[in-house]
Amino acid sequence: MSQSAQLHRETSPQRVACAVLTVSDTRTPQTDSGGDLVVERLQSAGHAVLERQIVRDDPPAIRSAIQRLVGRGDIDAILLTGGTGISSRDQTYETVSVLLTRTLPGYGELFRSLSYAEIGAAAMLSRAVGGLVGQVVVLTMPGSPAGVRLAMDRLIVPELAHLVREARR
Repeated sequence: MSQSAQLHRETSPQRVACAVLTVSDTRTPQTDSGGDLVVERLQSAGHAVLERQIVRDDPPAIRSAIQRLVGRGDIDAILLTGGTGISSRDQTYETVSVLLTRTLPGYGELFRSLSYAEIGAAAMLSRAVGGLVGQVVVLTMPGSPAGVRLAMDRLIVPELAHLVREARR
């Protein structure tokens, strides 16, 4: 790791205020294992989950939830799980992409690269995307527990505070 990256990590916030959105037409609070994993990983890393919600896989519902969370003013990052595939009901990618004011192409690229190492060519079916809406970090990931673990453990948790630091500058 470069000295610059190390310095940025050391001066990043220790606690990030997060919102977790599960995009699904079928999940309930009792069956949302992907959302449970996101919350568990965030809290284990010392971050706060200020809000958790399940939203229908419907563009207006997803858009409204993100805009409301960004408008709160106390959320640093919104993490979405679900709706990133290619089925006709998967609307997360299109909805989030339009809202982003700055994109993080490397997030989706790295996710798919890491996923490829685990599951092979099926990784191309994931449309994970990330970026900023204003100064709020927004990252999407698949709804499967394996996809959530990969995104959280290898990408999001290690860099979330650094991402928030840079987004605030």
